[in-house]
Amino acid sequence: MLSLLQVCGRNLLTPRTLHRVSKSHYSSEMAKRVAVVLAGCGVYDGSEIHEASAVLVHLSRGGASVKMFAPNIDQMHVVDHLKGAPAEEKRNVLVESARLARGNIQALSELSVKEHDAVIFPGGFGAAKNLCTWAVQGKDCSVNAEVKATLQAFHSEGKPIGLCCISPVLAAKVFPGCEVTVGLEKDDKYPDTAGTAAAITELGCKHVNKSVSESHVDEKNKLVTTSAFMCNAPIHDVFDGIGAMVRDVLKLA
Repeated sequence: MLSLLQVCGRNLLTPRTLHRVSKSHYSSEMAKRVAVVLAGCGVYDGSEIHEASAVLVHLSRGGASVKMFAPNIDQMHVVDHLKGAPAEEKRNVLVESARLARGNIQALSELSVKEHDAVIFPGGFGAAKNLCTWAVQGKDCSVNAEVKATLQAFHSEGKPIGLCCISPVLAAKVFPGCEVTVGLEKDDKYPDTAGTAAAITELGCKHVNKSVSESHVDEKNKLVTTSAFMCNAPIHDVFDGIGAMVRDVLKLA
């Protein structure tokens, strides 16, 4: 019986089994804690839904634990997404973001940098309308106080910050001299990139040309950015670029 157990034991402890045990232990013990900050629900006045979903899918695939947050403020305005025109109503950013979070979300004021290893900001016009005023003021915009405090807190702790689509302008406004990408400047598939990149440069930051499927890492500031829907690309290319961003964020965390 003893010899049978020894043989079985040797068969069980194969390199593949050990790898699986090690991987399982690593995933459970070393999961990165990532905060995702939303800006509403819907591309024209909130977070871009496909981008937010892609961030969550890639974080899940990377074994991260995720908590979602949004500022408890009114949206700049509400856009009828069918008509593409403003609607005469008011909506709250936190309440609308709860749609994307399946109700599991907290006010941004409750986010503790000590309890997280990284933070990610999906794009969408809400990032430029609700998290800051870039949509109407460009480089002269102001950043929401809670958003600015969150960015500064993670930066000061040396924890990575991921941003996609238009949200890299938040970093450009808060961290002079940083490096970000919002796509390729001389490519018709990126219609708004040249103007946005010029404004980023005027803020004293460096714009780095990267395709939609790539991310850029500012090692000094631990900023990871990707262009996402700044590019008129197939959704799978946007998904892949966000995946690159998420993987780089988790590597830095």
